[in-house]
Amino acid sequence: MSARAVPRRAMLKATGLAALGAGLGACATRRRASLVWPQPPRRFAPVHVSEDRVIRTVVGLRPYRPSGFVVRAEKLGDKTVVHNYGHGGGGITLSWGTSELAVDEAWATGERRFAVLGCGAVGLASARLLQQRGGEVTIYAKDLPPRTTSNIAGGQWSPTSVMDQARRTADSDALLARASRLSHRDYQRLPAAEFGIRWVENYILSDQPLEEMWEHSLVRDLYPEERELRPGEHPFPTRYARHFTTMLIEPPVYLPAMLRDVRLAGGTVVVRELAGREQIQELPEPVVLNCTGLGAKALFGDEELEPVRGQLTFLLPQPEVDYIVITDGPLYMFPRRDGILLGGTFERGEWSLEVNEDAKKRVVEGQIDFFRRMRA
Repeated sequence: MSARAVPRRAMLKATGLAALGAGLGACATRRRASLVWPQPPRRFAPVHVSEDRVIRTVVGLRPYRPSGFVVRAEKLGDKTVVHNYGHGGGGITLSWGTSELAVDEAWATGERRFAVLGCGAVGLASARLLQQRGGEVTIYAKDLPPRTTSNIAGGQWSPTSVMDQARRTADSDALLARASRLSHRDYQRLPAAEFGIRWVENYILSDQPLEEMWEHSLVRDLYPEERELRPGEHPFPTRYARHFTTMLIEPPVYLPAMLRDVRLAGGTVVVRELAGREQIQELPEPVVLNCTGLGAKALFGDEELEPVRGQLTFLLPQPEVDYIVITDGPLYMFPRRDGILLGGTFERGEWSLEVNEDAKKRVVEGQIDFFRRMRA
C-alpha cells in the first residue's frame, strides 16, 4: 500500500460515514414529521336539495304526553299490565331504557309467559329483553314493520321532545336520565352494521347564541366530542355552531333485524288489533306489556296522551354526506342509506296522516337556501 493511498482511503471512509449519518438523520426527520403530519381539513359534501330529487314524503304521529312517558304496572282482572308508552319524539332513542324498566316490573311478578302489545321500537325492545331473561313472548300488533309508527322516525339518538319542560320534576329528570343511559348502553351492544347503527357528527346551528337543551344537560356525557365552533371552523351559513357526535339508528334496517331476532328466539307474532280491555283479558298470557304508543289513548283511556304530527321528506341518497345539521328553522337533515332525510315539523294535536304540502314546501325551500349559502 502506498503512503498516498492511506489518506485517500481514510477520507473515503469518513465521507461515507458522514453521508450515512446524513441519510439516517433525514430518515429520522421524515419519521418524526410523519407523527405530527397535519390532518387534512374536514370536508363537508353539500346536500343537493331540489324538488326533482324528492323521492317520498311520509307522515307519522308521535305519542306525546306533556308530563312524560309512562312506565308502571297495574292489575286488570287477573292479569298484570305493565305500561311502557308515551315517548313523544324519543321512542327509538329511549326504547331499550324504558323497556328495561318495564321488564323489571314484569319479571317481578314471577310469571314467565308474556304478551307484548305493539311491534314498534318499544315493543320489540321489550320482547327481546324478556327473551334474554328466558321469558316466553307473544307479540300482538295491528301493524308490523315497515308499517309501524317507528318506521316514520328520523332515528337520531337524542332524548328530546319527550315532555314539556314546564312539567319537569326531580323524579322525571332522574327517570329520563336513567332510561337514556340504559338505552345508550344497549344500542352499543348491538352489531352496528347489522342493525343499521352508526356514529355521526352533529352540528347545531343558529344566528343567535346557542342555549343548551335541558334534556341534553341531564346526560351531557353521552354526547362525545361536544364543543362550540368558531365561524372559521365550519362551512355553515350561521354565526354559532355546536358540534357533538351521536348514534343514528336507521329504522328500515333496525326494525326488521329486531323482529327477526324475536322470531329466531322462539317468539310468536300475531297480527291482531285489540279494540278494548275485554280482549286483553282474553289473552292467554298472564302478564301484558302495553307498548301501543298512541293506541294507549283509546285502549287504556289515557286522556293526557296526544298526537304530535311529524313529516319527513326524503331526497335521493348521497353516500358522501356524513354529518347531521339541525338549525333553528326548525330544520334538520339526517344522511341515511335510504335517502337524505329532511324535517322538521312538530304539530301538536294533529291526527291527519295526509301530507301537509305547505309544511313540505317550507322544509324543502328552507334546506335549498341553507345549502346554497353553505361554503365549499
